[in-house]
Amino acid sequence: MMKVANLIAVFILLALASSFVTAYDPSPLQDFCVAIDDANSAVLVNGKLCKNPSLATPDDFSYSGLDVPGNTSNQLGARVNIITADLMPGLNTLGVSLARIDLAPNGGLNPPHYHPRGSEVLLVLEGTLYAGFVTSNPDHRLFTKILKPGDLFVFPFGLIHFQLNIGKTPAVAIAALTSQNPGVNTVANAIFGASWPLYPEVLTTAFHLDEKLVEDLQSQEWVNPT
Repeated sequence: MMKVANLIAVFILLALASSFVTAYDPSPLQDFCVAIDDANSAVLVNGKLCKNPSLATPDDFSYSGLDVPGNTSNQLGARVNIITADLMPGLNTLGVSLARIDLAPNGGLNPPHYHPRGSEVLLVLEGTLYAGFVTSNPDHRLFTKILKPGDLFVFPFGLIHFQLNIGKTPAVAIAALTSQNPGVNTVANAIFGASWPLYPEVLTTAFHLDEKLVEDLQSQEWVNPT
């Protein structure tokens, strides 16, 4: 009887341990969610309302248009067309999204940025890219590769990364991301193009820059490739 009791106790402990392991807060799909008591002023977060399964159609799970080149005639020479549940409803709750990245010849740049809610795998289809990422504090190690058609490169969750077209022809890549809304924060835009400018003193100290240069950078237009 003692052996049976011991086995039961072990199973109970395992069950409790399992419940602790599986009990966690879901990853947010937005930058923040302020609590509110008034339901009429509330919005749905962490996904979209679900269609009745009996009304779903093949069109909900497909998208056409990634074959169309993006317009790279901007300051960066880049265009990112990201496909999320907004454009492909069937992606809702599946934790994946996809993007097409077009980079102009001779320096088209998807500038240093990070995805707060996802990792990324990049597949080069055309052109030659210099791509890489930088690790977090305290090491700040730089990992880079020269990528050609057929090459893959992974950018770990939340790390700053970039892609630069070092070839003389247009470059095209496809990125798969591990969130239906991975988000993107372009470093320069966030620092120098914030909608309420940061105090220059913050940036002169953090970046070892002259105050006049900081004010000049803050006065410029900062383009997003998306």
